[in-house]
Amino acid sequence: MFAVEVYAAVRHFVLIERNSQREAARVFGLSRETVSKMCRFSLPPGYTRVKPVARPKLGALLPVIDWILEADGTAPVKQRHTAKRIFERLRDEHGYGGGLTVVKDYVRIARGRLRETFVPLAHSPGHAQVDFGEAIGVIGGVRQKIHFFCMDVPQSDAPFVKAYPRETTEAFLDGHVSAFDFFGKVPLSILYDNTTIAVARICGDGRRERTRAFTELQSHYLFADRFGRPGKGNDKGKVEGLVKYARSNFMTPIPQAASFDDLNAMLAERCRQRQGEVAGRHSETIGERLVADLEAFKDLPATPLEPCEKRAARVSSTALVRYRCNDYSVPTSFGFRDVLVKGFVDEVVILCAGEEIARHRRSYATGTFVFDPLHYLMLLEMKPNALDQAAPLQGWDLPETFQHLRHLLEARMGNRGKREFIQVLRLMEAMPMGIVAAAVTEAIRLGAIGFDAVKLIALSRIERRPLRLDLSRYPHLPKMDVKTTAAADYAVLVPGKAA
Repeated sequence: MFAVEVYAAVRHFVLIERNSQREAARVFGLSRETVSKMCRFSLPPGYTRVKPVARPKLGALLPVIDWILEADGTAPVKQRHTAKRIFERLRDEHGYGGGLTVVKDYVRIARGRLRETFVPLAHSPGHAQVDFGEAIGVIGGVRQKIHFFCMDVPQSDAPFVKAYPRETTEAFLDGHVSAFDFFGKVPLSILYDNTTIAVARICGDGRRERTRAFTELQSHYLFADRFGRPGKGNDKGKVEGLVKYARSNFMTPIPQAASFDDLNAMLAERCRQRQGEVAGRHSETIGERLVADLEAFKDLPATPLEPCEKRAARVSSTALVRYRCNDYSVPTSFGFRDVLVKGFVDEVVILCAGEEIARHRRSYATGTFVFDPLHYLMLLEMKPNALDQAAPLQGWDLPETFQHLRHLLEARMGNRGKREFIQVLRLMEAMPMGIVAAAVTEAIRLGAIGFDAVKLIALSRIERRPLRLDLSRYPHLPKMDVKTTAAADYAVLVPGKAA
C-alpha cells in the first residue's frame, strides 16, 4: 500500500506537469499498471476482494462451529475453545480436510456476532442505583473482607459508599437510611440487581415478589423500585462503575481503621470531596449537577426507618436467644418466653411483649455465646454454689476490690458470705459499676464487711449525702433501747460499793 504522499506526487507529475505514465514509472520506480491506477484514483482504494472466498469444505460444518461457540458461553473462561482447538475437533471428529486459516477467519466473525451490543442511555434527574461491592481492609488490626454499600445518582454521578462486616439485610437497610441522610432527600426510584435481600422470588412473567424487609423500606420512604435482568450487571452500569471506582480510589491502598465507624467517616468525607470533581465529558462538577437531582428528589419522612432485621425467637432454659448462629443472653426471669430479636449492624436488641429486655454488641462469628453477667445474678443468688462455674461470669472484668470483699465475706460468714457477695454484685443491676466498686472499697476501709454497708455507702454517693444509718429502713433488725447513764451506775465498778 503506497502512502498518500506518493499518490499525490505521481498524479501531479502526470496530470499537472503533463509527463507520460511511462516516464512516471521510470522516475518513481513503479510499474506502469500502478501509475495508471494512481491516475484513476485520487486516494489509495485499499484492498477489495472481488468475490468472496468460498468455503466448500467448511460450509457443512458451520453449524457445528456455532454450537461450540454457543456452548462456550456457559463454560469457565479458561476452558473455552480457541480457534485452533475448534479446528482440531473438526478434523478429528468430523473429518474436516480444510486449513486452519479458514476456520480462524470464521471463528473471529462468529464471535463478533455473539458479543452483546448496547444502547446508549440518558439519565434524567431524580433516580438512583444501588449495589454492593467487596474489598479487603484492616479493621481494628484484623485483615478482613469488607462489604461496601454503593448508591450512585446517574444523572450527576454523585456517590455514596458505606462499609459493613457482612452483606446482610440490616446492612442493606442501614445503607439506604444512611444514603438518604447523606443526600438529605429520597430518590424517585432506585434500580437494583435481583439480590435475595430485596427479591424473594422471580415469577414466570418476570414479576418480583419483594421480601418483607424491602417492602417495609419501600413503604417507609415511598420510592419506586426497578430491577435489572438476572445476571445482567450492565443494566445498572453506573453503580457497577461506582463499585470499581470506590475500590480503586477509596480503598487503594488497603484502608486501615480502628473501627467500621472510623472507616465510614473516611468514606463519607471522600464522597463529599468527589462532588467537587468533574466526571466524564461534563464541564460542571458533580456537586453542581447534583442540584438538579436534589430538586427532583422527595423529602425525607419525619422519622427514619429502624434499619434492622426482625426475627421471632424463644428463650432457652439457659436464658439464651439464638440469632444468626450465635446465642445472646436475656434475664433469667424471661426463660421459655417468646421474644422478638432486632438485628442491627452493630447491635442485637431483644424485646418481650414490646419491652426491651436485652441489648448486646453484635457478633459476626459463628457459634459464640454473648453473655451479660447481670442477667444471671438473680438466679445465682438462689444457686450460689454455681458461682465459680457460671459461664456468663467467666472473663467478667471486675475490679480487684470485689474479690477482696468476697474473701472477707466468706471468712466472716462462711458459705452464707457467697450469697451476700452475689447480692453486692446485684447492686450493679441498678447502679453503675464505678459507684459500686467505690462503695466496696470504702466498706473494706471502714471494716463494714457486708451487703447492707456497701448498699448504704453506694446510695449515699448517688444521693450525695453523708453516711448515716437510718434504722427505720431496716425493720428486720432488733431495736436497741439505750438508757441515759447516771453517776450512781458506776458504783458497781468499785469493790464493796455495790448496792
